[in-house]
Amino acid sequence: MNVPIIHNPSENRFEYRNANDIAVCDYKVIGNMWYFNHTSVPDSMRGQGVAAQLVETALTYVDEQHGRVVANCSYVAAYIKKNPNFAHLVAIE
Repeated sequence: MNVPIIHNPSENRFEYRNANDIAVCDYKVIGNMWYFNHTSVPDSMRGQGVAAQLVETALTYVDEQHGRVVANCSYVAAYIKKNPNFAHLVAIE
């Protein structure tokens, strides 16, 4: 399933909305460092790949901005581990 992910910088998150619910991957930016803190998908959207699409869209955006990632969110960290093409974004702190 391909869902339309929206970057909502005023809320510091990437999001997907359907009629009743919203899934988010939120972050904080300091300089070129993107701190991903939380990914949340409502029960109604689970099992459809929404979280993966949120994170992939977010990481692709960070890469395009030449940013670095701190994966405080366990889902983002696991996604990067499973998708090593994003490993170059991980900042060493």
